[in-house]
Amino acid sequence: MWQRCMLVMYLMTIGHSALAADFYIDPASGNDNNSGSKSKPWKSLQAVFDGKKIQTQGWPALPYKAGMTLVDKHPGGVVKPGDTLWLLSGYYGAITISGHYNKGVITIAAVPGHTPQLKTLLVRASSHWKVKGIHVSPSFAPSYERKTAVVIQSHGYNGPVRDITLEDAKIFSVKDIKPWTASDWNNKAVNGVQASGSRITIKNNVVKNINFGISVTAKDSMIEGNLVENFSGDGLRGLGDNCVFQYNTVMNCYDVNDNHDDGFQSWSVGADGKVGTGVVKNVTLRGNTIINYTDPNQPLRGPLQGIGMFDGTFDGWVIENNVIIVDHWHGISLYGVKNSRVVNNTLMDPNSTRPGPPWIKMTKHKNGTAASNCLVRNNLTPSLSNDKAGVKEDNNIVYKDPTSLFVSPGTYDLHLLPNSAAIDKGSSDKAPALDRDAYPRPFGNAIDIGAYEWHTKTNPPTEPHIDAGPADDPPHEVKPQEPTSPEQLQTESDQQDTAPVELIPTEKSIHPKDASVPEHPHTVEAPHTKEETKQDNEPLPTPKGQGCNCNVQSSSSDSLWLFLLVLMVFVVRPRQ
Repeated sequence: MWQRCMLVMYLMTIGHSALAADFYIDPASGNDNNSGSKSKPWKSLQAVFDGKKIQTQGWPALPYKAGMTLVDKHPGGVVKPGDTLWLLSGYYGAITISGHYNKGVITIAAVPGHTPQLKTLLVRASSHWKVKGIHVSPSFAPSYERKTAVVIQSHGYNGPVRDITLEDAKIFSVKDIKPWTASDWNNKAVNGVQASGSRITIKNNVVKNINFGISVTAKDSMIEGNLVENFSGDGLRGLGDNCVFQYNTVMNCYDVNDNHDDGFQSWSVGADGKVGTGVVKNVTLRGNTIINYTDPNQPLRGPLQGIGMFDGTFDGWVIENNVIIVDHWHGISLYGVKNSRVVNNTLMDPNSTRPGPPWIKMTKHKNGTAASNCLVRNNLTPSLSNDKAGVKEDNNIVYKDPTSLFVSPGTYDLHLLPNSAAIDKGSSDKAPALDRDAYPRPFGNAIDIGAYEWHTKTNPPTEPHIDAGPADDPPHEVKPQEPTSPEQLQTESDQQDTAPVELIPTEKSIHPKDASVPEHPHTVEAPHTKEETKQDNEPLPTPKGQGCNCNVQSSSSDSLWLFLLVLMVFVVRPRQ
């Protein structure tokens, strides 16, 4: 019997190998008339798309209309779902993937040890693509052009985008910003990643020396393990429902214009197209680190708001295990919030100057609607400023002296001292099971207050980056829900880089002009550019049996797998 089982496993292995092929692209020595093999690579990645070498699907006609059914496209293409396009070092130019809806994931990846260089990447009206290990910068191009480095885009004419993964990319304006003046930042810094659509995974990327870091209007998506370093706009933006932002690091804000900068920012847009009249729901911010600056002598250093959410409604948000080190009052601020919680976070002011120190604030909407069913628990913070109506506070510590609590506040090590007053003083109710370092809670008699659980470090922690899974798996903890209105905030690639940022530098507004004056009036309106308020298209129809947050990777030949299944039954069945 075991011999038969081994035979079946072998047949399944070779069957899988037969389904997945590797193709190579070498800008230096390749030829687009080659076979694409390792010894005879292609020359151009864009030519693979333009030359109809990919078996995929598309819409039967354009413009796209809701309810359309995908049809086969390029049936004679040699690249099929499950295959990988391997990129060798060299310059690839501006790459556009448009109208390629794959039945299963096709991967575009850097050959280990190689540095494929792109000017920009646009993935528009497509599905089931994984892009890994690329380097994207306008500085690679013969002439510098200020455009968003990576755009993942649903498009009104061409159709929605979904099931896209961007992983292990290096994205930057230029490598060295030391000589940059404020004028250089304003005229040269590009945006890093902009993503609409649904089921987008942005994981383990480095986004440096940029304007806005990672901006996501997509729903049902995972943004995990990314580093956003040296930025002049917002580090992260999350405007889509059912998303998880976890274990990202945002650091070093450059103050070069009237924009108020946030480590993370969100706002709503209603069906009327107006800011603050919609709902953003079911978003988790977990284990993120936001640091105003790592060098007190950093040039162009200015205040950074930590988590700034000023134009709700925000419904069903979970903000836990985050470490926020910012020189501003808005450490974690939610204006217009319900059914949400802020639990086990650690906040610190890096200096004693104003603005600051950072607070946790859950409060009413700008239209006067009170906060409701909200919880602030187990947080270590210099200040609390929550509404009494609709917000429950308990088991928090408001402190003045960080040296009495933390291992090394001066170097931003906010782990707890062995004699910290935060140890065993928290509540287990609604506390996350793991701390910021993924150590289990509790260690000792009770939950500790703050993002870190004190422990003796005798056991290694669980891997803190909860894997979002490959592109064919649903992101963790992203629950499918139907939105109350069609996807909002369509991003148009031909406008996103040239539309002026709307700045309202009045010191008496939270975000819109009619907002109530805060206790510390130093916040200006969010820079909602015109491309960010365009209505997105309806998402692609969900295949039968597939949850709306799943990334499906199907075989390129279901008949072969069916044959193997029948063969397995025949081989292993007992003799009569």
